[in-house]
Amino acid sequence: MELTAGSVWMIVSAALVLLMTPALGLFYGGMTRAKASLNMMMMSFVSIGLVGVVWVLWGYSMSTGQGVLGVFGNPFANFGLSNLIGSPDLIKAGYSATFAILTVALISGAIADRAKFTSWAVFVPAWITLVYCPLAFMVWGGGLMSAGGAVSSVFGQVIDFAGGTVVEIASGTAALVLVLILGNRHGFGKDPGHRPHNIPLIMLGAGILWFGWFGFNAGAAATVEQAGLIWVNTMAAPAAAIISWLVMEKVRHGHPTSLGAASGAVAGLVAITPSCANISPLAALGLGLVAGAACAVFVDLKVKFGFDDSLDVVGVHLGAGLIGTLALGFIALPVDGAGGGLFYGGGLHQLIAQIVAVLITVAVSGLGTAVIGLTIHKTLGFRVSHEDELAGVDLTQHAETAYAFAELGVSRFNPFGHHVAATAVHQAMAGHAASRAGDDKPEASPVSAREPARQDSLV
Repeated sequence: MELTAGSVWMIVSAALVLLMTPALGLFYGGMTRAKASLNMMMMSFVSIGLVGVVWVLWGYSMSTGQGVLGVFGNPFANFGLSNLIGSPDLIKAGYSATFAILTVALISGAIADRAKFTSWAVFVPAWITLVYCPLAFMVWGGGLMSAGGAVSSVFGQVIDFAGGTVVEIASGTAALVLVLILGNRHGFGKDPGHRPHNIPLIMLGAGILWFGWFGFNAGAAATVEQAGLIWVNTMAAPAAAIISWLVMEKVRHGHPTSLGAASGAVAGLVAITPSCANISPLAALGLGLVAGAACAVFVDLKVKFGFDDSLDVVGVHLGAGLIGTLALGFIALPVDGAGGGLFYGGGLHQLIAQIVAVLITVAVSGLGTAVIGLTIHKTLGFRVSHEDELAGVDLTQHAETAYAFAELGVSRFNPFGHHVAATAVHQAMAGHAASRAGDDKPEASPVSAREPARQDSLV
């Protein structure tokens, strides 16, 4: 069988989406403290390794093919993918793997700076198996919410072209559940050291994410006309979201920020994900404007309600995911002159279908994450000790630091003695942390984690 243009595009798109996970590591790494930045990047990178293995063994089989009660696919149907050798479906298996990798990596930002790396490494394959694969099967693989599925037959066909439910709402819901399980960072809302330490790294990560998102949204385009619509919408929505986020920052806080521009772009990308092939470019602009302004407000809710969504996964991914998924009930284009959203005379049918899809996704991800997270928390322990958190999870979890801090005097790595050296450094960091223990005491006014970092807040 000859290699077609469509197959080549899917291969290129898969590479673009795979690049998004290291880009996410840069984005998250810049948003956290300097002494936790490597840990954030590692949480993304290890997701590639773990999910890549799971997907070949049973993940792809569970997300497609022969279904079990319309909830998940038979994990042994294509175990190891050997049955797909010689089939074009192997390209689809690779492409779908990159979505699973990115989805679970998104969750990590909510628990930045306080999670045990080994516990995260256990969480990743468990969550992919018990939460992501069933949702992917239900929406895209022939399950309950797919065309002809039980839910679609009753409530109408759910629209989710690239992952508003499976990726964004599922990861955002999981993030909120894990935040509640692990609790807040020490000094949350008071310690200025929790502000982003490297804004250029954040903007670089956001830019690469946007680049990869064209493959994320358009990789499964069936026609050149559809691909063109998806590409333009993937440009338009985040562009508008940048503007509305910056305007909202100016109105509410007096100044637009670089972090706001990067976050606005991501919010717009999240919002357009489910609807990229089903709305007009003009509607994409409106959706981006709404998502950017709304998420600029959503990210501050963590301070109001007291839950430490460290890097705004809940505010951006759950918030914009809900907006983008539900907006289809209003602005979805008619197909062959029939159906469409409320604004096109399609009635409430599409909105009802989207609401049902949201409720099912939140329930599956919320309950599944709670079971997995609590099990790990009660057995292995999901959170590092107070001392390790103050010393920095880069050092305590990986025996490495992203920056050679002058006070530590460690800039060389000894492959035979680094564990011994790490112990000495750990002791030095613990002493440094102890001197800063006063940061945990309440202050007169809370510090926003979104304020720019000062030079004296790098560690």
